[in-house]
Amino acid sequence: MNDVIQSISEFNAGRDPERLELKFKAMRANPFSFLRATCHLFYQQLPDARVLRHAPITCVCGDLHLENFGSYKGDNRLVYFDVNDFDEAALAPCTWDLVRFLSSVLVGAESLHVPRGEAITLCDLFLESYAGALRRGKAQWIERDTAHGMIKELLDRLRNRMRPAWLDRRTEVKDKRRLIRLDGKRALAASDMQHHQIRQFMQAFADQQSNPKFFKVLDVARRVAGTGSLGVRRYVILVEGKGSPDGNYLLDLKEALPSSMMPQVTVKQPRWSTEAERIAAVQHRMQAVSPAFLSPVKLARRSYLLRGLQPAEDRVDLRAWNGELTRLQGVIRVMGELTAWAQLRSGGRDRTAIADDFIEFGGQPKWTTRLRKVAEHCADQVQRDWKLFTKAYDDGAFRL
Repeated sequence: MNDVIQSISEFNAGRDPERLELKFKAMRANPFSFLRATCHLFYQQLPDARVLRHAPITCVCGDLHLENFGSYKGDNRLVYFDVNDFDEAALAPCTWDLVRFLSSVLVGAESLHVPRGEAITLCDLFLESYAGALRRGKAQWIERDTAHGMIKELLDRLRNRMRPAWLDRRTEVKDKRRLIRLDGKRALAASDMQHHQIRQFMQAFADQQSNPKFFKVLDVARRVAGTGSLGVRRYVILVEGKGSPDGNYLLDLKEALPSSMMPQVTVKQPRWSTEAERIAAVQHRMQAVSPAFLSPVKLARRSYLLRGLQPAEDRVDLRAWNGELTRLQGVIRVMGELTAWAQLRSGGRDRTAIADDFIEFGGQPKWTTRLRKVAEHCADQVQRDWKLFTKAYDDGAFRL
């Protein structure tokens, strides 16, 4: 117990207390939220299994789970559904992403009201879909015209999501001027020093852009988002965009920290100049098309990732499977394909595997069964760790 609690405490040391309190509360809620928030612990306890060591080396998301797939608008203005979080990204055996995802299915099954047996079936379906996509050896993508089932339902809904209404949910208009809504759920007040610091940074950033007026800062707040990253230095920035009030844009500025995988990864990594460069570079390699404004930057000698927030960003509500397992199976099948396509797309650089390696791996027998068994072990470990955490939390060990 002490090792788990100590690991969690040490990993989160120095984070913003107000948002860290929200993180610990979310971790207490259920095992799936705990899994999302403890990527570092997951890799610390990863078994030394052959299937995790002897697999093609590739770019991996690092924190692949059920809620790290979503929709977004690419810099070509089309809306895609893809892997969408790369904070933990690195070069590693391809199976590391797979075991993390499978564990999330098994741990998240309870929250989705999916029986254990059916969750295992979903794991097998994911692996079958992933391996099949590898064998075909060609990276594809999902957009509105190629989507089906629950993913198509999501992308179709986004057609009617307009920027003014989306902004109205996140901001408030006073005297024809928008301000970020400080609701304690998405945003918290920033200090005067933080306002000044961000405005200075954005002015310098804007001076390097073709349309500096677009990045004129109207307001700044501390952003509340995600689970694992809660407490990390992170801001939401309201800028002029295409004109006030309804053409304003929101930007996300998030500190980039080292990948939680790195203490366990033995693969030689590229010489990234900053952590944000690592994240942006892997995201560009793995996604078919990346979102606009994705930029590694520096602020007060710290590495940050700047990106746009969009009305087109959303996730599939997996709870809406409504007892029809085929609906959930359709999403899991696509997630398996997307994972394979992202790895195929990023291969062949920095000594990573090429398409021929993936095609051969996808056709090998037995490794999928072995990997699923490892994931079952990992999922059981997450459940045990969560119970230890809940006891410590209820006893006041994480009171700030």
